[in-house]
Amino acid sequence: MSYDVIVVGAGQAGLAAGHFLARTGLRFALLEAGEAIGHSWRNRWDSLRLFTPARYNALPGMAFPGPRYSLPGKDDVADYLASYARRFRLPVSLQTSAKALQRRDRRFVLATNNGRTLESTAVIVATGANQRPRVPAFAAAIESRIAQLHSCEYRRPSQLPEGKVLVVGAGNSGAQIAIELARSGREVVLAGPETGSLPRRLLGRDIYDWLWPTLMRPTVESRIGRRLMRGRLFSGDPLIGLSAKDVALPGLARVGRVIASHGGLPRLADGRVVKDLAAIVWCTGFRPDYEWIELPAMGLDGYPEHRRGIARNVPGLGFLGMRFQYRVGSALLGGVGGDAAHVVDRIAAHAKGK
Repeated sequence: MSYDVIVVGAGQAGLAAGHFLARTGLRFALLEAGEAIGHSWRNRWDSLRLFTPARYNALPGMAFPGPRYSLPGKDDVADYLASYARRFRLPVSLQTSAKALQRRDRRFVLATNNGRTLESTAVIVATGANQRPRVPAFAAAIESRIAQLHSCEYRRPSQLPEGKVLVVGAGNSGAQIAIELARSGREVVLAGPETGSLPRRLLGRDIYDWLWPTLMRPTVESRIGRRLMRGRLFSGDPLIGLSAKDVALPGLARVGRVIASHGGLPRLADGRVVKDLAAIVWCTGFRPDYEWIELPAMGLDGYPEHRRGIARNVPGLGFLGMRFQYRVGSALLGGVGGDAAHVVDRIAAHAKGK
């Protein structure tokens, strides 16, 4: 089947791209690997809540429902994305993922998981920032009796075997999960350097009323933007609305970084090992997964070589939803719209031969 533009991924980035593509008159398709729109959000842990309030979570053309300063849960986000696709009648193909992207005779050829071969003049890769769970290699040497799972697999405390739990990674996800486990009566060890914290409210206003301009105005091409983003690609973000006091719960201990295994147990940077564990939850982030793109678009770090989401070496190829793609907030639900408008504008021009 032939299209002008194929968008790989129908999460927040892909749907935002679809919104702008619908205005171009081009024939396009959005491919979604999940069984429903919002699938990846529904499969997060049950108690997950965004740390950005509803007013800052809107995609282009549609406000996020609910009180402006409410903190939506994971199902609220999934419902919103599904409603967004329906409202703008976006052509989403479910349970369809990309297996290989090549180029032949100046056309893109995309092989999918269900045996289809799609062709297009242009492609936007909108698979987002959370593609492949990142777990350290030494996790393979941890004793097999200790259950291990990544935060993307964690749902609720009852999912884990009885006993002490080590949560590795002290960013927002790690802190939220560690607090939930401790409040359920578990003995918990939260490992990782403190990432700092910001209050939920400052001078009578929600913290994001102050933060949002900082997230959305500076760009990677500005001096202040480069300073804000330097060294932050894989580091933890400050805790929002959580302080050291909130994490100081009975049964919850703080330790430093886990850097290796020793005798089948996690070893800390100070040389101690964490004993008597029943489970480990790795809140250690994600890595990109672009191995299916069989084109000269990637740098040595595995990330696309691009400017504002447009591939430097492959005409007609764009990217969306990457962390720090152009602004600090590029990967946020309410931050992807600006990037989507720019990428679609450039990609549409290419598809029309301009």
